[in-house]
Amino acid sequence: MEYALPPALEAFHDLYVKAYLNYAHSMLGDKDAAFAVVHRCFSHLALNWPKVMRSESPEAYAWALLKVRVDTHLRLSGQESQMVETVAFQRTARAVLEGVRCQFEVMETSLGLYTAIASLPERQYDVIVLLYVLGYPSDRVASIMGVKRDTVRSHRRLAKRRIAKRLSLPLHADADEEKE
Repeated sequence: MEYALPPALEAFHDLYVKAYLNYAHSMLGDKDAAFAVVHRCFSHLALNWPKVMRSESPEAYAWALLKVRVDTHLRLSGQESQMVETVAFQRTARAVLEGVRCQFEVMETSLGLYTAIASLPERQYDVIVLLYVLGYPSDRVASIMGVKRDTVRSHRRLAKRRIAKRLSLPLHADADEEKE
């Protein structure tokens, strides 16, 4: 028996499910696992929808829930994030390296960059993944995470500074910052 979702939850699902699946897949490296995690996430949201709607930001509540579900899946399966193994990570490596105007010969592999990204604080890490791995524009990242666009811009700038510092690279204004 199928139950009708409240219209607001159905709209929320339609707006965010693809981004959640993309994020979960980039972290888990397995489409089936990503689908299962996101399904459980939306099941939780459905069961707790009135509470979610009373929260300060339903988007932030749902994003935090997704992150916990992904982390729990990784921990229970004894895995680590699979981002370094994804093709999308190669795009991230190029984008971030271009952002710090690094010459590729400075690094023999993208592993140093992956380590630098993986060591970012959680919110900065999320912004980098959503912007450069999954390719979402800043406005969409802000919506997905339930934060303001200025917050996304700040996290991106701070993340790039941390990455540049960790890799001992000079940081120059990038095209993203010049556009804003």
